[in-house]
Amino acid sequence: MVLKIFFPQCCNIADSGLLIGHWIPGHNSAVVLAVVHYPFIPGQVKKYLNQMQSQSQVHLTVLGSWSMPKEGKEGMDSFLKDLSTIFPQKCWLQLSREIGKTGFTCQVVQNDGKLLQDRKEKNDDDSSEEDKIIFVHYDQRKVMLSQLHPVQEVSQKSEIEPSELRLVFQTVAQSQPLFFLDKYDDGPLKLTHWQSEGREASIIAELLKQASVPVCIFLTWLLSLWHWFCSFRILHSWPVLFISSKLSTCVQSGYRGVHFKTVFSPQKAATHMDFMRKANIFVSFLVDIALGLLLVSWLYRENRISKLADTLVPVADRVAKELQELLEWLMGAPAGLKMNRALDQVLGRFFLYHIHLWISYIHLMSPFIERILWYVGLSACLGLTFALSILSDIVALLTFHIYCFYVYGARLYCLKIYGLSSLWRLFRGKKWNVLRQRVDSCSYDLDQLFIGTLLFMILLFLLPTTALYYLVFTLLRLVVVLFQGVIHLSVDFINSFPLFAIGLRICRPYRLAEGVKFKVLCQEPGTPLHLMMEINPLKFSSVLQCYRTPTYSGYPKDSWAALSKKLFVGELIYPWKQKTTKTD
Repeated sequence: MVLKIFFPQCCNIADSGLLIGHWIPGHNSAVVLAVVHYPFIPGQVKKYLNQMQSQSQVHLTVLGSWSMPKEGKEGMDSFLKDLSTIFPQKCWLQLSREIGKTGFTCQVVQNDGKLLQDRKEKNDDDSSEEDKIIFVHYDQRKVMLSQLHPVQEVSQKSEIEPSELRLVFQTVAQSQPLFFLDKYDDGPLKLTHWQSEGREASIIAELLKQASVPVCIFLTWLLSLWHWFCSFRILHSWPVLFISSKLSTCVQSGYRGVHFKTVFSPQKAATHMDFMRKANIFVSFLVDIALGLLLVSWLYRENRISKLADTLVPVADRVAKELQELLEWLMGAPAGLKMNRALDQVLGRFFLYHIHLWISYIHLMSPFIERILWYVGLSACLGLTFALSILSDIVALLTFHIYCFYVYGARLYCLKIYGLSSLWRLFRGKKWNVLRQRVDSCSYDLDQLFIGTLLFMILLFLLPTTALYYLVFTLLRLVVVLFQGVIHLSVDFINSFPLFAIGLRICRPYRLAEGVKFKVLCQEPGTPLHLMMEINPLKFSSVLQCYRTPTYSGYPKDSWAALSKKLFVGELIYPWKQKTTKTD
């Protein structure tokens, strides 16, 4: 049987004493957590272990003895061996380190005093394959602070039995009360383990900790006021809900409200994933505010708001003029195509009338544009995502006439496509069964076939004119949709990108562990095999996939094949429509 002893590096040169640790249940492994130095009182050691066990919920016990030869302490080995009667264990480990050697010698004694193995006297060639001891050295601080992936939730722990390596990580992590001692504490026991910097902190850090509580309470009160305002019945009426669901600014404000409720919740994060989600949301919010303030400082410097307002109306007139010239080109003979003259004139005049209405509306709003942009620029103080959301809504309002053109052309084109497909089934003696959702055979009389032939020919000859208008306005609509899609992707990137996790991966890669690797540390004759356990950090792609914040993102809800089919038959598409359900 192979006995694995996980030994902390900080205890390699510790003074002689007792080994404090934990036996891994179900595995022939022991995790050494600390060394209690001589002199000590056994009663105080037992009391201390009971106190740490109640705080950490880890079954701490005395694993054995540790001998570090020094001058004046020659008889320490025999004294420590006799302590196995005071701290009875199934197996008593007797570790010792000789001067001039890197490796340790180990003796394993049963509770009846029988020596199971003496690695000091046996050589590796004489020992059987089943009787081996392996020392695995580990960095206590890194193992305590790291989180082994994939993360096991509470529901998974009851179904899947944790591995031995995961149990080692959990044991060291749960033993934090054992390590968090005052750096200058002179207690009844002297211990060697990884020691934090102590509970002392700077005055600024302590003031920030004290001030964080009333700040969180105040922000929670503001959030409660906001939720109380949003609970008004008039805000839940159908027109208000419909308009708010279409505006990106309202969607982003609701999303930020959920963020604030999560971050400033008085409840402590129960799991590692909850803590990382809170930290990622908080850091992304700070970065969002910082980028928004930079945008505000750029907009209000050198009077750029006025320059932007003076540029907006001429640009709108230029776009309207280009659309007017495009419609006049379509009303003639575009690309030498022979169009239906009557339908071409009706559609062209119809769309020209809408352009004239839109130009009048722009000129009517031109005196107020600078003031509107001034207040819109101030909204960037709430974050860059708010400014981008407002920009998306402004683009949607300024291109509303293009959207109307697209809807008119798509509806007319879709009507003709479905009419032609239905009349084509009539020629083949078939019809669409609405109840069974299938095509069935059907017999038609002569009058039905004659009328169907007339309608089919009329729709067929009018189709090129309608298809040309539909194609032009669909391309214009897709340009606007792609621009809004870039804005929505930018907002989604800022909201969901795990900045805290990425920073943790760069600065403290051991905090997010994907696994471990071992290398031979020492293999001296007469000593067990010594391995060094190093932590493999999680890959950046896995960090993004694991810690990306769920968002109400506007990704295309259809595949490219489905979008192409909808474009071909003339169905309305909303590839960047905001979803109502969260997506990871």
